[in-house]
Amino acid sequence: DSGPPPSTVISQNETFAKVVFKPSVVQQAKIAQNGILGDFIIRYDVSREQSIGDIQVLNGYFVHYFAPKDLPPLPKNVVFVLDSSASMVGAKLRQTKDALFTILHDLRPQDHFSIIGFSNRIKVWKDHLVSVTPNNIRDGKVYIHHMSPNGGTDIDGALQAGIRLLTSYVAHNDIEDRSVSLLIFLTDGKPTAGEINIIKILSNTREAARGQVCIFTIGIGNDVNFKLLEKLSLENCGLTRRVHEEDAAGSQLIGFYDEIRTPLLSDIRIEYPPSAVERATRTLFPNYFNGSEIVIAGKLVDKETDRLHVEVTASNGKKFVILKTDVPVAPQKMGRGVPGSPRPKGDGSGHHDHLERLWSYLTVKELLSSWRQSSDELAKEQLRQKAQALALSYRFLTPLTSMKLRKPEDSSRASAATGPETVVQGLQGATLQPGLALKKPHNPRIKVSKTSADGDPHFVVDFPLSQLTVCFNIDGQPGDILRLVSDHAESGVTVNGELIGAPAPPNGHKKQRTYFRTITILINQPERSYLEITPNRVILDGGDRLVLPCNQSVVVGSRGLEVAVSANASVTVTIQDTIAFVILIHLYKKPAPYQRNHLGFYISNSKGLSSSCHGLLGQFLNQDARLTEGPTGLSLNITDPPFPKAGERSEVVLKVKGHRVPVVWKQRKIYNGVEQVDCWFAKKASGLVDGEYRDYLAAHPFDSDTTFGPGIARGHRH
Repeated sequence: DSGPPPSTVISQNETFAKVVFKPSVVQQAKIAQNGILGDFIIRYDVSREQSIGDIQVLNGYFVHYFAPKDLPPLPKNVVFVLDSSASMVGAKLRQTKDALFTILHDLRPQDHFSIIGFSNRIKVWKDHLVSVTPNNIRDGKVYIHHMSPNGGTDIDGALQAGIRLLTSYVAHNDIEDRSVSLLIFLTDGKPTAGEINIIKILSNTREAARGQVCIFTIGIGNDVNFKLLEKLSLENCGLTRRVHEEDAAGSQLIGFYDEIRTPLLSDIRIEYPPSAVERATRTLFPNYFNGSEIVIAGKLVDKETDRLHVEVTASNGKKFVILKTDVPVAPQKMGRGVPGSPRPKGDGSGHHDHLERLWSYLTVKELLSSWRQSSDELAKEQLRQKAQALALSYRFLTPLTSMKLRKPEDSSRASAATGPETVVQGLQGATLQPGLALKKPHNPRIKVSKTSADGDPHFVVDFPLSQLTVCFNIDGQPGDILRLVSDHAESGVTVNGELIGAPAPPNGHKKQRTYFRTITILINQPERSYLEITPNRVILDGGDRLVLPCNQSVVVGSRGLEVAVSANASVTVTIQDTIAFVILIHLYKKPAPYQRNHLGFYISNSKGLSSSCHGLLGQFLNQDARLTEGPTGLSLNITDPPFPKAGERSEVVLKVKGHRVPVVWKQRKIYNGVEQVDCWFAKKASGLVDGEYRDYLAAHPFDSDTTFGPGIARGHRH
C-alpha cells in the first residue's frame, strides 16, 4: 500500500473521521495524462470489543454489525467459466485473460480450481478440480492463453459443466462443510446456443446447484442479458457485476474477485429472541468474506429494554462456531434538532433517525431482490408495492421510484439541469456555484480563421497583412503532447494537444496517421482555470468542476471565460472577449481502420495574445511573411501563383521570422465545413518553425513551460 493519493487530507479522533480528496487538474495529470477516471474507495474498519459484533440502538430500532477477523481462510473450490464466443474478440478477451493470469497466482495452496471456456461448444480444461501447484497454475495459464474467440454462446451448457465439476469434487472428497464452492462466470452476450429459454436456464441451474454452489456473474458490454446474470446470482447465493464496454474488463474482474478471494465463514445464522425483535432484515448468510461486513437491522418490541440476547452459528472449516451473549443495549433517543440526525426534508414524511433509515434501506433492498427473483406474478406485484411504499415513505430513489428536481427560486443560482437539450453535470453538487452562469444554448454557424491544426494533423497559418496562407505537416508519435499556443508568461494562456495513432490508408506513403485526441487549455488570468476537451466531453475546472457532454448544446460563463458547446459539432472557448479558440469535433459512425474520432483546433481571435506568444501555431501570430522567387530574391505577385513554363524550374522561397523555406503552391481542405484553402506548402516544417520537434513536447496536458519566450532568440537552436 503506497498510502493515500496526493491532496488527500484525513482528520480523525476516537469516534470521528473525515476524508477530503480534492486534487487539482495538475495533480490529476501527474497521476494519469488524461486525469483520474475511476472510483474513490475508502477502506476502513472500526474498533470491535465484542466477538459477537457491534449493536447500536436508537429510538426503538437496532443495527447489528458482524465482521469477525483473525480467522483462518476457508479452502476454496473455484471454477472459472469464461465466454470465448466470437463477440469476445479483441480487447475484452485479452484483458480477461490477463486478469485470470493474475487471479490464478493469487490462489492459496489449500484451494482447488478448474477452467472452462465456452462458445457453442463447452471446452473443459480438466474433468476434475486440481490442487494449486506451480505446474497446475502454469498449465492453466497456457490453456487460457490459447483460447480463441469463435462460435455462439451456450450459457446453460457452460453453467451445467461448471456445477458438475464442483459438486463432483465435493461429493468424492466429503468436504462440503470444510470448504466453499464458487463458480465465477463471465460473458458478454445472450444465450444463442444449446438451451436458450431463460426460465429453463434458471431452473436447470437451481436444480444442479442445490444451494451447494454459489454463482458469481460478470456481464460485459451492452449486449449482455444482465437480468439473467442477476437472477443466476440472486438465486444461487452469489453476486453480480456489470462492466460497461468502455471500462477495463480485466481490472473490474480482479476487483470483483478481490471481494470473494478470502472466505472466512460459511452457513452463518444470526438469531434474536422472537419476543424481543420484530421486522428484522435477513439473518441467514451462505458465506462471509474477509473485508466485508454482515449488517442486520430490526425493531425492538420493547424500546426500553437494556439487554438483547444474540446467537451466531457458523462454520469455519473443521470448526463449528457458536457465539452466544447478552449484549447491553442502553436505549438512546435523538430528539428534533439534535446534530448528526440526518432527516429527509419535505412534507408528510415525518422525521426518521439514521438507524430507522438504515433499517428501511436494507428492507427495501431485500424486497427488491425478492421482486427480481420472483416468477409468481401475484407475489411479484405484492413485493413491488411493499418496496415502493417503503421507498416513498423514506424517500429512497429506486427502480420503482423517481426523483423530481425543482428549479431554485433564486434565479442567480442557475439550476444544473435546465431542460432536455441542455445538461450540465456538476461534480460537486446539483447547482452551479455563484459566478458560473448557465446561458441559453445556441448553434451559431462556425466561422473561424484559417490558422489551425486539424486532421493528420495539418497545420495552416494565415498571414493577413501579406494575404499569405502557409501550411505544413507535423509527423508526431501517438501519445505525444504538442505545444500549440504558449503565452503563459503574458496573457496567461497555454494550449496543448495530445496525439492518438491510427494505421495509414493502404497504398499511402505514411506508416501511420496521428490525430488530436485531447485539447487542453490552461488560463492563468484573472483566475486559474483548466479545460480538457475530447470528442465526448468537456471538463472545466475553475474551482467549480463541471463536466459538459459534447452531444448536448450548452453555454457556460464565469469570470471572463465562456465555453460554448454546439452538439457534436464544436466547442468555442472565449477568454476576456479578446481570445477565442474553436475546437471542431470529428465523429465517425462507422470509421475505417485509419479513422479515429478526433479534434481540430482553430484560432478565431488572437488579439489578446502577446507578441512573444509561441508554440507550433502561436509563434506565427502577429508575424508577417513574404515570398521570393529563386536565388534572385525577386518578390512575387501572391495573388497569381507562379506556374513555370515548359522546361523551366522555378523555386519559390518563403521568408518569415528570418527563416527562408522552399514552398510549393497547393490546395488543402480545412475541416471547418465551409471551405478549402489555397496555401503555400512547406515540405519541411523543421525549416519553418523555431527549434526542433522535441522543443514542442509537453510533459503533461497542462504543462505551461516552454523552451521559447521573451528574450530567447527565435532562430534555430544548436
